[in-house]
Amino acid sequence: MTGTRAASGRERGVAAVVVVAALGAGGCWRRSPPPPGGTTAVTASATAAAVSGVAVVGLPPAGPSTAVVLPNGALAPLSFAPLVKASDPAVVTIFTVIDERRGGRRRRLGEGLGSGFVYESSGYILTNNHVVAQATEIMVRLADERRLPARLIGRDAATDVAILKVEVSNAPSLPLGDSNAAEVGDWVMAIGNPFGLSHTVSAGILSAKGRSRGDVADLDKTGRGYFNFLQTDTAINQGNSGGPLINLRGEVVGINTAIRANANNIGFAIPINMVKQLVPLLVRDGQVRRSALGVTVGPVTEDDVSRLKRPDRKGALVRGVQPGGAAARAGMAEDDVVVAFNGAPILDPEDLRWQASIAGVGTTATVRVVRGDREFEVKAQLGALPDAPADDDPGGPP
Repeated sequence: MTGTRAASGRERGVAAVVVVAALGAGGCWRRSPPPPGGTTAVTASATAAAVSGVAVVGLPPAGPSTAVVLPNGALAPLSFAPLVKASDPAVVTIFTVIDERRGGRRRRLGEGLGSGFVYESSGYILTNNHVVAQATEIMVRLADERRLPARLIGRDAATDVAILKVEVSNAPSLPLGDSNAAEVGDWVMAIGNPFGLSHTVSAGILSAKGRSRGDVADLDKTGRGYFNFLQTDTAINQGNSGGPLINLRGEVVGINTAIRANANNIGFAIPINMVKQLVPLLVRDGQVRRSALGVTVGPVTEDDVSRLKRPDRKGALVRGVQPGGAAARAGMAEDDVVVAFNGAPILDPEDLRWQASIAGVGTTATVRVVRGDREFEVKAQLGALPDAPADDDPGGPP
């Protein structure tokens, strides 16, 4: 069976393999290993070089000692060593403990291991939610071997993102890049803690973009997750979860989260542009309070293209309108095709789900709709998306 596994490592001493039942499942546990197949959580890190005419930042000017010319004329790094030296100090190891108290007694349920990276020098760290979900104690080991207690600032199971804070000043940090600008074929590099082997480095390319829930279906059995994964062939394994995927400029373009367990080097990372939209919400509120348009949407199928006389399959097709909801009050109807939301193009239903969810409860959104041969805009005051079930780790460990 093909599937998706989270790679964080909850086991005493080493990071074990665990099949993640859904986004947010917490790490690797001391239990029997799962059957073959699945997607697993992971890590990354890097800093700069010149490829296809992109100027190098953080490396010496490209030359015989730093780069090699590929057959297409593009430059590739001869060595990733300068990139590693610049990036590695910001990568951290995350240790978690899960305890429960019954009758005044404390019982340890498990221990976990994952990765993360400092993105702000005052000690703010990005990682995966499934690395820290349900943890009763979190410790972070910095690259200089200091171990510090970490405070959970915020987390979001639906995107598998979490933010920690350690009390430190002037910590090495990594800049957040632009995942939209990343192109398939770009070099990327990972630094993490696979199976407890701290600060392991691997490199590869960006293999694909826009991987959706259908590509990693078993990460989200609740149907409430948000997916737009980057795919990479960089070697990532259990324990790499939460680490950065970094381009040759030394910028983080993704947070490594999962791997296809029954394949070689098929890994998935959360695009950093998605993460950047969540960071201020998680720092301010500790969670993401999502807004809702009040519609059920689906893809525009080939039959819909013919039936609705659409030029292509772009957009999100409205299949149902919630009575009394924002869309209903704005006059939207079934068979409307949403092609833009607050000025952002909507290419498919996942685009609309994401944009509507982070626009903000109570805000008025501008929705561009195609109905028959008319294209027009409506204003919709967004309501609140009902809260997810209390369990922040859908399905839990197997």
